[in-house]
Amino acid sequence: MTASETRPPTTARTFPPGFLWGTATAAYQIEGAAREDGRTPSIWDTFSHTPGRVFEGHTGDVAVDHYHRFRDDVRTMSELGLGAYRFSVSWSRVQPTGRGPADRRGLDFYRRLVDELLGAGITPALTLYHWDLPQELEDAGGWPERATAERFAAYAGLVADALGDRVKHWITLNEPWCSAFLGYGSGVHAPGRTDPVDALRAAHHLNLGHGLAAGSLRAALPGDARLAVSLNLHEIRPLTPSAEDRDAARRIDAVGNRIWLGPMLEGAYPDDLLDDTAHLTDWAFVRDGDRAAIHQPLDLLAVNYYTPTVVSHVAPGHRKPQDDGHGDSAHSPWPGADEVAFHRAPGDRTAMGWPVDPSALYDLLTRTALRYPGLPLVVSENGAAYEDEIGPDGTVHDPERAAYVHAHLDAVHRAISAGADVRGYFLWSLLDNFEWSYGYAKRFGAVHVDYDTLERTPKSSAHWYATVARTGELRPPGERGAALRIQEAGPS
Repeated sequence: MTASETRPPTTARTFPPGFLWGTATAAYQIEGAAREDGRTPSIWDTFSHTPGRVFEGHTGDVAVDHYHRFRDDVRTMSELGLGAYRFSVSWSRVQPTGRGPADRRGLDFYRRLVDELLGAGITPALTLYHWDLPQELEDAGGWPERATAERFAAYAGLVADALGDRVKHWITLNEPWCSAFLGYGSGVHAPGRTDPVDALRAAHHLNLGHGLAAGSLRAALPGDARLAVSLNLHEIRPLTPSAEDRDAARRIDAVGNRIWLGPMLEGAYPDDLLDDTAHLTDWAFVRDGDRAAIHQPLDLLAVNYYTPTVVSHVAPGHRKPQDDGHGDSAHSPWPGADEVAFHRAPGDRTAMGWPVDPSALYDLLTRTALRYPGLPLVVSENGAAYEDEIGPDGTVHDPERAAYVHAHLDAVHRAISAGADVRGYFLWSLLDNFEWSYGYAKRFGAVHVDYDTLERTPKSSAHWYATVARTGELRPPGERGAALRIQEAGPS
């Protein structure tokens, strides 16, 4: 039972020993140095330089210049007492054409970054792919083509050979749903294509790329390496209890969640997904042996969560709300779900317009743990964008973000208490940065970045989160005005 309420202060909640406390970033969003040391364009370079694609023509050419300032950023993490840092590798920095040998200069940057992290006592968690496909591979067809999955496996092996002696935590893909369906379905993400069949082909080849890369990693890494994939699993809720709305939720669960969980963890695509999309494709691009190649053992399942998904059925020909939180497009990122409408949940919203509902994170973690017992979980992204400004005293006071994170960490703790084996939490994001098609208009960072001077200023939420990370105890932020009307995150 959930209820909307203003949460009163609570006693401290203690997380298990060894719980991993970190922050997360992505290469294109922070690195900059877009044309340095052999790096070639990725699809996001091309997309952001295409007029009308990104807010006010913003690009990641400089971003927040992490490429040159990484030591300062690691020092900030160390001063905040964070134990882990999840970052991604730029494929076109390491392997500029997407084929052939690695560029030593690209690998050396990540070697320096990892060494700096280890020297500061921070555990590196490496993501191989966070949406920045080398443009040369997109020109050859991109993720809808099988060859891209094969190229990804070879790239994974190059990175593992270079960093496997230093990095123990490896993530193959970040949010492949976004790569496939926002990139090739609705077109609001790079490369900006709008073909539902290509989106489904991309989804399969991302799955295959994950499986083939997992094999490359297992072959190259020491036996104690930990392998994961990071999925933005949708916590889907029907608008009403009607059979029609429940079926709408089933459809979105199929193309949002089980299209990944099925082949990766169970060895098959769900039958209802194939039925829902049969009018688009016969799935002949799935070849013999693909399911076995995708179904590789994982050490962790990484889950990204920000807001729930509320859906209803709508009759054909009727106007339907498309408030799914994934950007505006005349093309749907949900193939096989033409009769599904999307609604925003009630309550407080972030600057992204996303409803704040930590109960959905509790439900997502407990349900996933029940479905896949024995597979540990980690929250690899969770956070919120708000309108942050530097005050007259030079500080950034962001009580809304602290309250958001507190409520969601409370949900994580409740899930652990209910039996979910959750091993860590990575706050999104370490730094304000390039927020994809929103450019620099949305700030998710625990650390404020002045985009003119690139000066970093930890926000008040960063200092609060640092205390939680150091002590392992979750206490309310204690800042006046920090309380939100939120959804109670599961039973007490």
